[in-house]
Amino acid sequence: MRKEKISFVLVPLVVIITATASSCKKTSGETPAPPADTTTVNPQVDPPLANTIGFFMNDWEPRNFTTPTSFTNVSAPAASGVTVTIDRSNVITKIPRSFAGNNSNIWMSQIVTETSLMDHITTLHPHIIRFPGGSISDIFFWNAQPDTPPSDAPAQLVQANGTSANAGYWYGKNSASWTFSVDNYYSMLQQTGNQGMITINYGYARYSTAANPVTAAAHLAADWVRYDNGRTKYWEIGNENFGDWEAGYRINTTNNQDGQPEFITGQLYGQHFRVFADSMRKAALEKGKTIYIGAVTSESAPQTWWTNTAKTWNTGLFAGAGTYPDYYIVHNYYTNYQTNANAAEILATPETVTSTMMNYVKQSISTAGLTQKPVVLDEWNIFSQGSKQAVSHINGMHAVMVLGEALNNKFGMTARWDFANGWDNGNDHGMFNIGDEPDGVPKWAPRPAYYHMYFLQKYLGDRLIASTSTSSDVVSYASSFTSGETAVALVNKATDSKSVEIKFTNFRKGAKFYWYTLTGSTDNGEFSRKTLVNGAGSTYAAGGPDNYKNLGPNTASTSNGVRVIVPGRACVFLVVAKQ
Repeated sequence: MRKEKISFVLVPLVVIITATASSCKKTSGETPAPPADTTTVNPQVDPPLANTIGFFMNDWEPRNFTTPTSFTNVSAPAASGVTVTIDRSNVITKIPRSFAGNNSNIWMSQIVTETSLMDHITTLHPHIIRFPGGSISDIFFWNAQPDTPPSDAPAQLVQANGTSANAGYWYGKNSASWTFSVDNYYSMLQQTGNQGMITINYGYARYSTAANPVTAAAHLAADWVRYDNGRTKYWEIGNENFGDWEAGYRINTTNNQDGQPEFITGQLYGQHFRVFADSMRKAALEKGKTIYIGAVTSESAPQTWWTNTAKTWNTGLFAGAGTYPDYYIVHNYYTNYQTNANAAEILATPETVTSTMMNYVKQSISTAGLTQKPVVLDEWNIFSQGSKQAVSHINGMHAVMVLGEALNNKFGMTARWDFANGWDNGNDHGMFNIGDEPDGVPKWAPRPAYYHMYFLQKYLGDRLIASTSTSSDVVSYASSFTSGETAVALVNKATDSKSVEIKFTNFRKGAKFYWYTLTGSTDNGEFSRKTLVNGAGSTYAAGGPDNYKNLGPNTASTSNGVRVIVPGRACVFLVVAKQ
């Protein structure tokens, strides 16, 4: 390994980017510094804090880039076909630490003793990890022992079609090995250095047979806030409650004692939200803590085939809840439901869907005459299935784009769905193999999305800055470090390689630039289950290199500009040194 100590004077730059892996020989010796860059530089000016981010920026921290001491010298290409231009002085937003959260769930086992998984989560550092997970939240009793739900929780719940089925409640004090208890969730957060986001059981306010079911459910939520005692800042009331798949969407009115309708409405949810919020805030105040409470929000314009509940959800919610929510929550799985989409279709969704979603929510809030507040995307992935899309390198590329577009559109927080699920012939949203993946893949082995999200964050600064590309195939997300360096993530959606030149304004480049290239392999057609990092891959049938944390980047001199090759269907994460 080549070890160099390079020091640079902090000053901005103008650069050109493109690179090839023409020479991978590691050498030693000092690289002569390029002539002093005299580019005129306008200082960065942070824009006003976006109200769609709001308090999620409260724990923002500056980031300083650490110059690599081990790297591989690579010759940059002499010519380029695509130009990406970065304006370092044009700050889109400071980057909230919550921009790349994740979801745990209560069927992934008592993971605190799973050393390899805990190490991966610590390394990735999602910052916020949501719990207890999706629709189960609305049948979850956080303080109950197994098979001992509250006496007013009926044994059966009404389904969307009007039939009844066993409730199938889940319990927070269940210490069985196959589930994930509340206390071990807190332990996982403490061990990995992350924060929580808790989804409380709203469905109970609908199906409870108590004299006042809303009060009973709100009291249960407030007791969790007391037990939490300030460990969790972010709470949400319910999960996708507009959906006919959710517990409480439809109830048996003969068992209800406060006159609720058979089908939930957005307005009813909004009115109930006020009761929950009052109880939970009172509980937090008793403990001397501050919490933020989010409301379930529909993310897109109503479709003709939706239920009436879903069609009218947002207008009812805003009318019923008024100013009570601290933030609004949306979910999105980007591609068409359970279709066998190809890679081009999947990679086309992040740019359009993310902006459409944010614009719709903002317009809905404005139309309701309410003040804009933070918006979070706390479940996202793809619905595509049939070709192992969910566990593929393509889904890793998609993840990079979703996070980049979430920053462009100023979401306060995102949380990917999720850490672990079940193989389901490769239709598994889990970031890690829960232990049922075939072909000898080790339990808790990371999937491609993990490596993409890790290297994106490794070479991401603390401010998102403006960048443009001359090719619609090459998407760029640029950022700056407080320590002076400039970074860019490049995503090549096309199947052919692109030679990319990166030019800068308001930045003076240093002597070197560094990058990682993430590509798929040759297995499983266009949906490779592998991700190669600078050519290094897994010895197993899926995943990435075991030594990913210690892999040094490629490097080249900036003396002839900054240029890099981005292979077809690949990502490059690159940092240019400061002068």
